[in-house]
Amino acid sequence: MTRAPALVAGVVAASAVLAIAGAYWPAMPWLHWIFKPLTTLLIAAMVWRMPSSLPRYRAWLLAGLALSTAGDVFLMLPVDAFVAGLASFLLAHVAYLLALRQRERLFVVGWPFVLYAVVAGGVLSQLWSGLPGALRAPVIVYVVVLAAMAAQALAVWWRRRDGAAVCGAWGGACFVLSDALLAWDRFVAPFAAASFAVLASYWLAQWGLGRSVPRTE
Repeated sequence: MTRAPALVAGVVAASAVLAIAGAYWPAMPWLHWIFKPLTTLLIAAMVWRMPSSLPRYRAWLLAGLALSTAGDVFLMLPVDAFVAGLASFLLAHVAYLLALRQRERLFVVGWPFVLYAVVAGGVLSQLWSGLPGALRAPVIVYVVVLAAMAAQALAVWWRRRDGAAVCGAWGGACFVLSDALLAWDRFVAPFAAASFAVLASYWLAQWGLGRSVPRTE
């Protein structure tokens, strides 16, 4: 896994393409059912094999990927398990935040948190009228935690300026994009390219966070 990053990236990308194809191919939905969680698990396998000077960072990252896999499954069930999926990804973002905390303390830099607070407020303002009343409080909590995770990733990059931190900041930003697209499609205006846009940005996010494991400090 660690000696052939291009090969690993190719395998993850191929799995992601098959998952997205299954979402658009009614005759073969099993592609989506199998390869959606498998893609996230492949990223977890990469993280498992990566050497790191911060084993707790890797452990929290693996916890986040495991919770994300659970969220993947909940969101593709034939029954409406959106709340269960939301809870799984909420806990995943808490795990990612705790991982990023291993490199820098929270609020070590203030402006990334201000930036993502503005972004989060803008997204919520667009979603608010379409959100069912029962989901408004859970969604607010989710958005706050997601924005905090992405802001912490950006703060780590601002302080560290290494390759791992770049990947983490990229991953956090892509997660915000992916979830904003998912929410827009579900609560505001469904669009045909939603599955592609949401899943592509989602796995770019998971890949970025997976590659953010620091090898040296």
